[in-house]
Amino acid sequence: MTTLQAHLAYKMGERYGKHPDDGHYPGKLIIVEGIDGSGKSTQIDLLQKWLNSRNLVTVFTEWNSSPIVRRTTKRGKVEEMLTPMSFSLVHAADFANRVHAQILPALRAGAVVLADRYVYTAFARDSARGVDRDWLRRIYSFAVQPSLALYFRTPLDVSIQRINSGREELGYYESGQDMGFSNDREESFRIFQGRLLDEYDAMTEEFGMTVIDATQPIAVQQQLVRQYVDPLINGAMSGGNQSVPEALGQAGLSGRYITPPMRRRPTETEVSDL
Repeated sequence: MTTLQAHLAYKMGERYGKHPDDGHYPGKLIIVEGIDGSGKSTQIDLLQKWLNSRNLVTVFTEWNSSPIVRRTTKRGKVEEMLTPMSFSLVHAADFANRVHAQILPALRAGAVVLADRYVYTAFARDSARGVDRDWLRRIYSFAVQPSLALYFRTPLDVSIQRINSGREELGYYESGQDMGFSNDREESFRIFQGRLLDEYDAMTEEFGMTVIDATQPIAVQQQLVRQYVDPLINGAMSGGNQSVPEALGQAGLSGRYITPPMRRRPTETEVSDL
């Protein structure tokens, strides 16, 4: 298949995992996944600090963070008006914006992109809500595969214990109450998280995610994370004698979240010359 044919196949609705640009960007995409309470956010934060200490340019991105979609998502949650399909589409729009505004520019520049949740979050959560799995893999076909996908596997009881000790109250959608699993929010959360575990375990084989036992001590997990990441970062974008923010700026990127450069308003002379 030629490059043109590959791009046409992708645009015609190819499944996720067959993007023609997979593996062709100079940067590296490292993602973490896991159910609530798995400790994945702690691990990716420690990883970013380690990479920055080696003067490597990193860009962090997280689930449900696009400024374009955030207001819609928040309103839908507050008013409890999101169906499983509309919830799925809102998150797909959020993710598409982050891919094209944050992730791809950083990968093209050669940076290490660290993502707290990736497409597998949508595959797990939406499937657990009854959305068709094949449809989900097609709707996210625009996303490139990560260089490394780490799945922090956590037993359900451990996850529940961590969540109960760290949060005051579970959210309506977070607990899966929109699905009518149970009128009791904690019981609904347990059922929903159990479904997510089943989806993640199935995806581990489907997408070749690297499994880390998230019941191990935090330091032990981080050592494993660094062992998996270290071989990938040869030739990664370095800040040189610059700070990381300076290096990001030199590459046309900015900040913890990548934002497009501000457009300069043309002068009256420039306008008249058009």
